[in-house]
Amino acid sequence: MSGGVDSSVSAYLMTKKHDTCRGATMLLYLNEALGISSRHPCCSRENIIDAKAVCDVLGIEHEILNYMNDFEERVIRKFADTYEHGGTPNPCIDCNRYMKFESMLQHAGNLGLEKIATGHYAKIELTPSGRYILRKAKDLSRDQSYVLYMLTQEQLSRTEFPLGSMLKPEVRDLAGSLGFANARKHDSQDICFVPDGDYGSFIGSYTGSEYPSGDFVDTAGKVIGRHKGIIHYTAGQRRGLGVAAKSRLYVAGIDAERNTITLAPENDARLYARGVIARGINLVAADGLNAPVNAYVKTRYRQKEVPARIEQTGSDELRIEFAERQRVPAVGQAAVVYDGDVVVGGGTIEEIL
Repeated sequence: MSGGVDSSVSAYLMTKKHDTCRGATMLLYLNEALGISSRHPCCSRENIIDAKAVCDVLGIEHEILNYMNDFEERVIRKFADTYEHGGTPNPCIDCNRYMKFESMLQHAGNLGLEKIATGHYAKIELTPSGRYILRKAKDLSRDQSYVLYMLTQEQLSRTEFPLGSMLKPEVRDLAGSLGFANARKHDSQDICFVPDGDYGSFIGSYTGSEYPSGDFVDTAGKVIGRHKGIIHYTAGQRRGLGVAAKSRLYVAGIDAERNTITLAPENDARLYARGVIARGINLVAADGLNAPVNAYVKTRYRQKEVPARIEQTGSDELRIEFAERQRVPAVGQAAVVYDGDVVVGGGTIEEIL
């Protein structure tokens, strides 16, 4: 329970379905240690108080789980390392993988509890074959299936998403009718440990390292300006480049070894990819892809999925070829495959085709 309205309503719905429930709030970091305002909701005293208050209303126990060391090692450090190497990570996926659905499930098991429930917007369904599948939420504007593609069959069997069939306004109205103080609380929009969205400044403060400026180059290799360190940029970026040009320029490539960033105009072929190679894969809907399939793919959380041909080219690798070239994806992001509203699976983008 994060202290937000979604996990609070999930807790209420679980108390109506199960005999024994308890609430748990993960302490992932200290705001002060990361230079974050104590007023920021994630991992703040205010949020913990809100979560406990909801548990008090529901008459269930509440506990705080200290996962700070694991979160720092498995999420924040990886976040910084990926940017240092020119990639763009998705720490929410790693937090789900290691904290919510690994550590939390293990803790629940130690307590003799069968399942965990969260406030994610997605659906879990048990098929007649006995396989669990992951589906998009009813509220597509809130759907979070993209950041849940890594869930295993065992994890899906022990997880419930009570909000999967609800719309966000319904959730807020229910929270209000129950008297929850957080019924109208704002949703968190940014990465929790970088609430102002300035990833570069956070990484510099976190690592204590300096990231030297380098050259912006055009597609012919000509120097056209200076960048302020590669950790401040991501593939496809347009804003904040600070380069004067006749037409808009976008980040077409980041070379961490040479410390250069290639910029290209809107219609340049380098800004578009014909596909990606994803590794570290997890297939939800099947144990493997025995033959290439035509499906849909998302390469960023907020992106609309696009048609593609997907082939499993190794035990831990997917080759994804878009039906039409797409704006260059970012190494480090996830490529998630959909068949309608069913998550086929996905992996981390490691190569651009």
